[in-house]
Amino acid sequence: MPTIKSRTDLRNNYNEIPTLCHSSSEPVFITKNGMGDLAVMSIETYEDLIGRFELYGLLQEGFNDIAAGRIQPAAEAIAEIRAGRKK
Repeated sequence: MPTIKSRTDLRNNYNEIPTLCHSSSEPVFITKNGMGDLAVMSIETYEDLIGRFELYGLLQEGFNDIAAGRIQPAAEAIAEIRAGRKK
């Protein structure tokens, strides 16, 4: 369940927000006038999220290569890597 705090809570209890972020490993959502305004998270959670985006991008590149027919047998690819060559 997401943690939701108002801007007033953020202002009045600032030290509570980092504690919440680090303890839950999830963003804390900050509202303004009852509507979503910000998402605050620990640097560890942020880095994990960015790492996932990078991984998903690399996986998509691989799927695109497969769809375009840019493939080769694994043994051949491994042999090229060991030989220090790139295609």
